[in-house]
Amino acid sequence: MQVLGPWTDIATIAAVGGGKARGLYRLGQSGFRVPDWTVLGTDVFARFTAETDLLREVTEVTTSAVLDETLLAAAALRDEILATPLPPEVRELIADAYARLGGSVAVRSSVVAEDGPEHSYAGQFDSFLNVNGVDAVLDRVRDCWASAFSERSLRYAFTHGQPRTGAVAVVLQRLIAPRASGVLFTANPISGARDELVVSAVYGLGEGLVSGALDADSVVVDKSSGAVLETVVGDKDRSYVPGGDQGYTISEIDASHRELPALTDAEIAEIVELGRKLEAEFDAPQDVEWAIDEDGLWFLQSRPITTTLGARSDAVLRGAGEVVPDGEQRIWDNSNIIESFNGLTSPLTYTTAADIYGRVYHGYAKSLRVPAAQLRQTERWTPVLLGYFHGRVYYNLLHWYRMVGIAPGYPLNRKVLEAALGVDEPLPDDIAKTLRPFTFDNPLRRLRSRAVTTVTYLRRLFGIDAIVEQFMTDFYRVYDEYDAIDYTALSGPEAYAAYRRVDRDLVDRWGPLMVLDAILLTCTGSMFLLTKLLLPKAPEWFLYAVIGPGADVESAEPARAMKALADAVRADPELTALVNSTAPERVYPALADRPDFRDRVDAYIDRYGYRSLDELKLETPDLREDPASLFVMLRSALPDAPLGHRDEAEQYLDAHLRGLRRRVYERLRGKVSRCAAHRERLRFCRTRAFGMVKRMIRVMGRDLAERGVIDEFSDVFYLTVQELRACYDDAGPADLRELVGARKAQRAKDAGLVAPARFVTTGSTFGRAELAAQGWVPITDTPAAEAGTVLAGTPSAAGLVEGGAVVVDEPRDVAGGILVAYRTDPGWVAALPSASALVIERGSPLTHVAIVARELGVPTVVQVKDVTKRVRTGMRIRVDGTNGTVTVLAEGDDRDGA
Repeated sequence: MQVLGPWTDIATIAAVGGGKARGLYRLGQSGFRVPDWTVLGTDVFARFTAETDLLREVTEVTTSAVLDETLLAAAALRDEILATPLPPEVRELIADAYARLGGSVAVRSSVVAEDGPEHSYAGQFDSFLNVNGVDAVLDRVRDCWASAFSERSLRYAFTHGQPRTGAVAVVLQRLIAPRASGVLFTANPISGARDELVVSAVYGLGEGLVSGALDADSVVVDKSSGAVLETVVGDKDRSYVPGGDQGYTISEIDASHRELPALTDAEIAEIVELGRKLEAEFDAPQDVEWAIDEDGLWFLQSRPITTTLGARSDAVLRGAGEVVPDGEQRIWDNSNIIESFNGLTSPLTYTTAADIYGRVYHGYAKSLRVPAAQLRQTERWTPVLLGYFHGRVYYNLLHWYRMVGIAPGYPLNRKVLEAALGVDEPLPDDIAKTLRPFTFDNPLRRLRSRAVTTVTYLRRLFGIDAIVEQFMTDFYRVYDEYDAIDYTALSGPEAYAAYRRVDRDLVDRWGPLMVLDAILLTCTGSMFLLTKLLLPKAPEWFLYAVIGPGADVESAEPARAMKALADAVRADPELTALVNSTAPERVYPALADRPDFRDRVDAYIDRYGYRSLDELKLETPDLREDPASLFVMLRSALPDAPLGHRDEAEQYLDAHLRGLRRRVYERLRGKVSRCAAHRERLRFCRTRAFGMVKRMIRVMGRDLAERGVIDEFSDVFYLTVQELRACYDDAGPADLRELVGARKAQRAKDAGLVAPARFVTTGSTFGRAELAAQGWVPITDTPAAEAGTVLAGTPSAAGLVEGGAVVVDEPRDVAGGILVAYRTDPGWVAALPSASALVIERGSPLTHVAIVARELGVPTVVQVKDVTKRVRTGMRIRVDGTNGTVTVLAEGDDRDGA
């Protein structure tokens, strides 16, 4: 039994010094400034209990398996510790430990389990500030021993499955009388971002910050650059300074300082720089207490950040989780991915989509008979085809070029890919040519593999109709089976088992069908070349119109069914008034008095109930769960706008192409149209599959809420798919509420940022400062476009329309106006009959809604940069779907022929 301190060997400190002493020892040994300290090891407490007959009570508390019994025994033990006289040798040792410091000291518990890599026990044990004199120190040491058996610490141990220890040490540390103090997290404990540091600071002692009694300043700093990302200056009217019965007293802050931050820029920079060094030294993110007095910066303690978020969220939900070599770039483009995953998207939706994309395209490569060695190479990039930034989904663009290179015809296919994805900036040839999906160790193997892949691809090309029909048969066999299940009767494990079976079955079947996308790229590219050869003067809109999937495409059925409902409403004035004047969520209950029409609505929901706005987002309820959005779409479809397929393309062909050349052209055109129709059918299947999975996820969410893993069923969408699976495949985490809460807080911050269409990252580590420099900045007002402004885009469906703009983020209240949207998803097709024209900021002429708009005869322009920022609802605009322009008109500037 001896006084321990910085002079003691590390083995002894580790064995009996407790968690705080371990941290202080490492800080000092690593060269950081630490106030002088001593420690009374666990052997001192053991001597006290052995010589005072308290050992039996300690054993009773630390071995009891029942919480209530433990708490009763612990209460009695605490009283005994505080009342039992200290043996002389223990008193002398404590006096010696204090004498080595003298003056005012802090007395802190240092339990062995405290400040560990998995559990911090933060706030569970007692600390005392401004302790003066031997007698006061003796009392406070006894108080620290007693706090090891407090109700809060014992409940913490039971909750976290940790052993209750009777081994408690006590640290004495020279008290700093600081001008400012606080905490430093070398990883963001809220967002989980390991590339950010967070500094919280108050005037005076840090006790005011820890207790929450003072409003702290908070600064978020980019770890790599040191750039300040966020600053919040707390309201200041008082500080804690040494003194008083509690070890500190409240001091009023001078009025001239109340608006000033507690730290200067130079002090923030010093704390951040030392924090980076400390994390590197400790090889883990740290939670550090610091103080600044007239002598400078001191570190008072350091412990690992133990929150689950700090260890897991950052890796899963930043970028794509890809290890990128230093100096190597990745290009992120949201192109038409926002048609499926627009705006803020839940972690569950993103990780589910990324997982499916990876497995499907791996299956696609396998179906083209790529050799095993090269197939393994694709496993490096197929799982990271998508990325996730500030809650938004992006294409990891370079890997999509690699994917296109699996099939023959890469030079042509990549050009069509750029059109299909709607990328504004094609990749330079010198870069695109280097993006190989895999490599070979000699040219002969490469030639042999390419020959096998090409032959296999050609067989698929000529047999694609039969392949698709077989898939459709298999898909609907699975879909019909699982769609008929009564999900209200399933338990969470049963729903999970069904989900896993469907997931494996459909993903395995979907991989080979991705050859259809490759075939469509090849055929569309060939059609483009043939058009340039035979019709060199054809307008830009012509190609997209001439290769549509046909007016009978299955995915247009909901729009036709919606128009039939709108016709029925329009014929009944009372029903029209009900739909137009009643809140959407109240319309369905109000139809109880209109059973005939309600039956028609039920029939629509029964047939198309899997559809919704943002229908590929798992968090968005479908029509079966919430029919309100059906009436949003119905209201916007009420103006009588007859469906019809515009035949400009046919007229142009009749006027410019005849004979043998026309027959050759029609042969290829028929192939492209069939493939486009097949693709729309598969997208329809995808929508139905996601609708089926949504129902399973909701059962699991309610199960996890009932088990207390999350607070409410909707919190399931803040989990990753891997975390959800762990809840059923493994024992699962006991509590994910902290993780969910942190992700909700981060989502609220992400909602305030502008998401750029395209940006670049270098290597695997990038911070908010790097992203902000490329457009990830807070939302700011963009000046509206003035009359006469012409916004250029890509023509998608011919026609010229003038009218009032309706800028929306979901298909509502269009009422015959010109629908202007940042993006659309397949759920918007029901609103198209009411739109006189369609303008989309992001997307391409080959996206789902653009295709359906052409079939319905709605003039459309896509890829109109910043149109939703510069055009306001109510502005008069002219949409030229032939030339791909949107012109802002002055009031009263109308033109006949609209």
